[in-house]
Amino acid sequence: MHYSLRFEWLGMVFDISTILMILVTSLVVLFMCIGMSRNLTSATPSGAQNVMEWIVDFVTGITKSYISPKKAAGFVSLALTLFLYIFLGNQLGLLFNVNTAHHNDPVKQEVVSDKVVDWLTASTNEEMKKQKVDKVMEELNSNDPHAHGVVIGWWKSPTATPSVTFALAFIVLLYAHYLGIKKSFGGWLKHTFLNPIHILEEFIIKPLTLPLRLFGNIFAGEVLISFLLSVGIFGSIPLFVWLGYSVFVGSVQAFIFTTLAMVYLSQQVNEDH
Repeated sequence: MHYSLRFEWLGMVFDISTILMILVTSLVVLFMCIGMSRNLTSATPSGAQNVMEWIVDFVTGITKSYISPKKAAGFVSLALTLFLYIFLGNQLGLLFNVNTAHHNDPVKQEVVSDKVVDWLTASTNEEMKKQKVDKVMEELNSNDPHAHGVVIGWWKSPTATPSVTFALAFIVLLYAHYLGIKKSFGGWLKHTFLNPIHILEEFIIKPLTLPLRLFGNIFAGEVLISFLLSVGIFGSIPLFVWLGYSVFVGSVQAFIFTTLAMVYLSQQVNEDH
């Protein structure tokens, strides 16, 4: 089991490794876009420009498939940001893992500080925190020669964390409702609240299925990769097969999330809705 360092602020618990990976993914997307578009030319384009143009055309095609051509151009940048962020975020956890193992060894004078234990067990629930402290201390003080102590994970796909995928979905759905209200408050009110099916769809089905589909696929992939890494040489062949498949799954999930985002936006902005 991998732990993460967390801290509590304003009654909320924040995962340090998740914050780190959100920042890393954002910077990777930013620098990739800058690097691939800094020397644009109308003559024979470079390989980087060709790739960037293909990505933009691909995302533009998704957007125009669901949003009317007159309005689609205004949503391409959002779709491109979502696609690149999710695609690259999905792949980051496949590149490598950064984990550190910690245990208490009085003989070598290696003792994990109480502050680190607090970070490992941060919780807004005192009873749950106590249970975490007991479990962490048991693993830190274990005399089992095969035990690794407490393993802290530092590098993972940000989309393998539910808070990230739910935040992405919340932003998309909130923006969709804002566009619906801006277009016609009466029409949005009628579409959203007069039909019980629409209430269920807008406030339960969409907010749950959109983030959980992405999180479940990426998290399950990383769990299996960790398992294959733990079995040593016997897991090497299945590991390479699964890594290739995970790249495909991560790409498909980025496509699905971006497509559904454009579908939900189109339901609010297209004239026939």
